[in-house]
Amino acid sequence: MTIHEQRWNELADVKEELAARNWFPGTSGNVSIKVEENPVTFYVSASGKDKTKRTSEDFLLVDGEGNAVEQTSLKASAETGIHCEVYRLTDAGCCLHVHTVDNNLISELYGNEGEITFQRQELIKAFGIWEEDGSISVPIVENYADLTKLSKAVADVIKPDTKAVLIRNHGITVWGKNAFEAKKHLEAFEFLFSYHLKLQTLSFLSNKTKNKSFGGVKHGTIKIS
Repeated sequence: MTIHEQRWNELADVKEELAARNWFPGTSGNVSIKVEENPVTFYVSASGKDKTKRTSEDFLLVDGEGNAVEQTSLKASAETGIHCEVYRLTDAGCCLHVHTVDNNLISELYGNEGEITFQRQELIKAFGIWEEDGSISVPIVENYADLTKLSKAVADVIKPDTKAVLIRNHGITVWGKNAFEAKKHLEAFEFLFSYHLKLQTLSFLSNKTKNKSFGGVKHGTIKIS
């Protein structure tokens, strides 16, 4: 099996798993996997495809600028530019972008803060954070209709320890050194988002005081008390 076939199958497997969770509603979302490092080439989702299906036209090979490497009738995902920035600025080998209700709600709730930070949560160990008071932050950028502007906004908030970026009322882009790690990071973030939203709902329903949130978030930071 060639490296191209191996990477294609890895990406197809991840796409299949995420589709089974209904994380690609309405053909939304996109995925990519790096094939070569120098110069960079990667497989990325073809635009407008039903991601619940597995076909030979799911992905196309593009270069570091998002241009098709081979002659094809397929069109790369409109948000390929974001993947280009992730590969340019990080050591990522795989990048995943999904739209879920939970990540949209989190991005809107903390959009004005510009980030959300999770602390003292077991699932942050998925990011290699084992310290008792360790934390991880997810930056949040505005959902610009101009995709070049959106790609730049994402690039501007990526730091060495950034594992994902939320786009407000849009979705999350997350990455890892390979397909397994990227999926692990995505699963961990989605768990944290879901947990926080449920906890805040329970806190509200249990009539906690307005200025104190049980196990909640203040200024974008979760602190379990």
